[in-house]
This record gives sequence, structure tokens and C-alpha cells, in this order.
Amino acid sequence: MQKNISYDDIMAMEKQQRVHFANSLVGFKSVCLVGTQNNENLTNLAIIDSFIHIGSNPPLFGMIFRPGVVERHTLENILQTNFYTVNHINPTIFKQAHQTSARYNRAVSEFDVTGLTTEYKKDFFAPFVKESAIQLALEFKEKVDLKINNTVLIIGEIKEVYFPSECLHDDGFIDIEKANTITCSGLDSYHKTIQLDRLSYAKPDKEITSLLQN
Repeated sequence: MQKNISYDDIMAMEKQQRVHFANSLVGFKSVCLVGTQNNENLTNLAIIDSFIHIGSNPPLFGMIFRPGVVERHTLENILQTNFYTVNHINPTIFKQAHQTSARYNRAVSEFDVTGLTTEYKKDFFAPFVKESAIQLALEFKEKVDLKINNTVLIIGEIKEVYFPSECLHDDGFIDIEKANTITCSGLDSYHKTIQLDRLSYAKPDKEITSLLQN
């Protein structure tokens, strides 16, 4: 039996129930760890589930932040230094990754409290997560204030990408499942994935075929 929930029903929910409900509706999401440090070299690590592709030429990616009334160390560090890393999460570190969502004091590094390891590459200012198989280095490019709900869209440009060599296909596709990248739903549910297929480019006059058969 199908259930119906209206806008009024959603707005009448208790706050935490509404948050869980709304966050679950978008389905499976990209979830990653964002590594930053400030000008005093204090490192920060935060789990983010709003990492989205903006464009490929140049390679741009976005993240949504809610400034609100509490300190947002990741957002502040990005705006202060212009550099940050995005690190894929795998089954061996997802509990540590989840713990980074706790509100620690600015002087406390989530790297330290979770046992995850900082890693620096090619003199890039922000730290990577050593335990992550796929690591992206980004430079801040644009901040967009969304007035509708007082959130901020941060857009960054890819500067470096690190990943297991066996994950790269000849056509440029990165097999993130081979790197054990996981996904999430809602705010606290983590999932492994199973690839069903890769399909050919859809055209009106051409039948779709499996790319895995080639």
C-alpha cells in the first residue's frame, strides 16, 4: 500500500524527523571526506554528502554548506586558504568518517580523534586522507549564496587526482567500485554498490548496448 505525505505533513514533522525524511528522498548520494587546514596549519576533516559534478571543461565540482549560527571550520578554511581535498570513503574507514560530523573545537583535528592519517602531496596546501583510495585536490573558484534557505554553494576546480591505476578505463571512466568507494543515503546509512552495467551513449536511432561486453 502506497503512503502519501504532503508538504504540510513534512513541515509539521519534528525537526530531526523532517531532516531524516528529506535527506532520504534524494536516494543514494556521493559521500566523501573533505580535508582542509587554516593559515595556522590546524587541520580539519569533515564528511560531506553534497559533492556534485558541475562541469568537465574545466573540471568543476560543488558542495553545499549551511553557515548557520555554528562554526563551519571546513567552509571557513576553504574561503581562507582556497585549497581543499576530497577523499573517497571505503568500508574500512566509514565509521571514522562518520565521526568527523561531530562538532569538535577548532583546535581539535578530526584526523587525530579518528585515527585517520594526513598525507601531503606535491606541496598541495590541504591534507589528503592517506587511507582513501581516490583523492582529489581542488582549488576554490566561486561562492554562490542561495537565499532560498541560507546555504552556500562552493565550487572548486580539480588540480590533481590520485587513484589506483587499475581503476582507469581507456575511455576515461573511473571504476570507483573497484576502489571500494561506498555511498550513503540519508544522514547515517552507508552502502556498498553492485554495478549492473555500463550502457552505450543513448541516441534516438540506435539501440542501447552494454559497454561491459566490449
